[in-house]
Amino acid sequence: MRDSCIIDKSLDDRMAARLKALRNERGWSLDELSIKCGVSRATLSRLENAEVSPTASVLGKLCSAHGLTMSRLMAMVETVFAPLVPREDQASWEDPETGFCRKTVSPPAQTLSAELLECVLPAGKRIEYLNPPVPGLEHHIFVLEGFLEMTVDGNLYGLRKGDCLRYQLYGPCVFETRKDQLAKYVLVIV
Repeated sequence: MRDSCIIDKSLDDRMAARLKALRNERGWSLDELSIKCGVSRATLSRLENAEVSPTASVLGKLCSAHGLTMSRLMAMVETVFAPLVPREDQASWEDPETGFCRKTVSPPAQTLSAELLECVLPAGKRIEYLNPPVPGLEHHIFVLEGFLEMTVDGNLYGLRKGDCLRYQLYGPCVFETRKDQLAKYVLVIV
């Protein structure tokens, strides 16, 4: 059974500010970033003004343009480092387009590399990332519940409860669930 994905509106506001700061740090205009990531200028503006929440696909494109993992971006919008984060305080984010929910289980830290996420992709959904945010990232996906179909660099894998897929990401990847079955899994990024 899926835990509720509790959305923190202030996280959206902090995300908007961080996205704008990242763009400004690089000296990019909205038009330049739009070309680099393939997201329209209007959408980027609305994201930076916290008028809309980013989808997983859009965040993936932005992270790729900035050379960051999504978890690293999420850590940048979190507050100070605490070595222990109780479950009720772990930040969650939900993709408004697919209902995909990711909970940052690891305490956020900009100086530590491994990241642990708990993810739920609802039944009948698909998320495609065209480029890795950082080529060569090591991923471990451990399925807790349901079935997850993964396509990594053109290779298709079917993961059931208890299965673990380990890979380095250099190209596109797709996360997909069956029409009648969600997937709950742990993702470790190193």
